[in-house]
Amino acid sequence: MVFCLENEEPRCPLPSAMVHLQASEVQQLLHNKFVVILGDSIQRAVYKDLVLLLQKDSLLTAAQLKAKGELSFEQDQLVAGGQLGELHNGTQYREVRQFCSGSGHHLVRFYFLTRVYSEYLEDVLEELTYGPTPDLVIINSCLWDLSRYGRCSMESYRENLERVFVRMDQVLPDSCLLVWNMAMPLGERVTGGFLLPELQPLAGSLRRDVVEGNFYSATLAGDHCFDVLDLHFHFRHAVRHRHRDGVHWDQHAHRHLSHLLLTHVADAWGVELPKRDHHPGQPFPPHEFFSYNPVEDFSTPTHLGCGPGVNFVPGPLPPPVPSPVPYGQHRGPVVHRGMPRCIPNGPYPMPRMGGPCRQRLRHSDRLIHTHKPDGRPPAHSGTWLG
Repeated sequence: MVFCLENEEPRCPLPSAMVHLQASEVQQLLHNKFVVILGDSIQRAVYKDLVLLLQKDSLLTAAQLKAKGELSFEQDQLVAGGQLGELHNGTQYREVRQFCSGSGHHLVRFYFLTRVYSEYLEDVLEELTYGPTPDLVIINSCLWDLSRYGRCSMESYRENLERVFVRMDQVLPDSCLLVWNMAMPLGERVTGGFLLPELQPLAGSLRRDVVEGNFYSATLAGDHCFDVLDLHFHFRHAVRHRHRDGVHWDQHAHRHLSHLLLTHVADAWGVELPKRDHHPGQPFPPHEFFSYNPVEDFSTPTHLGCGPGVNFVPGPLPPPVPSPVPYGQHRGPVVHRGMPRCIPNGPYPMPRMGGPCRQRLRHSDRLIHTHKPDGRPPAHSGTWLG
């Protein structure tokens, strides 16, 4: 089935430092890395595009984007759930996928989530504790959380965000980079399969609820020294690449997303990327990606106290979840632009906890700290890619 897209007039491209990477460069960047991706169908497409880009310079097909729970995709394997179980749109749906390259130097795993924190998420964290230690975790959960869990979904979402970041903080080693992908902008009409017919009245407010949820998720992720990639901001003018269901995006959008994500990861790891923005082999030039729709309005919801001449006054964040380790005591300060991370020698090793490798990264796509804990500027000794 081929998705229909929203057609809008093109506009000038937004300035961006994003680099368009080739498959060979992505293989270098993620060499001997274990990448874990958690989230909904959008995150599954993030996983699929990364798996494809690790093998060849081509785009996903519409059929590959639409497929759900298939036994194999581009040399990957369905590990649990999906067609091995029951395909449905309920909150208990599970799908675990894994790709290991033929060379054995790239491992990517995907877990489908219908809620940002749950007993199932605890099972996932336990699995990661006893398996290879992730080098990169990419996570988002928002739409299911705000539409499928009752009338107090926003309050529950904020509390669960705090819980998941506390648990990630406790479970992941500081050598692991965690990137929180903010939810992408929804359309005026939402008809995605996750939104059951009886929940359709929620569609009108859901797109603004996502803006509010994004604010809280980004704030809490930053409080816990995790990275934030603002996909809502980056795709606010890319509506012609969004499907008519108001939720999902086409293959061009997902390749653009992969480039944004990998550029961010390379910067976090202090890797110098090739000095180019576009070349003829790329699937689309930057000026053809963005378009402007004057009807689209992603301003902050009025109930958050934002409008002309009004300061943004969000509701209070939930209290921190108690931790067995005093907050801040075990948090190594930030890793800075250009500083190399400890690079392990073998594929998927178990890095030591603590010590000089304790470099949990904290910077968003807009703010990067530039001084060490003792006030000295960082040594810009990044690794070259190419």
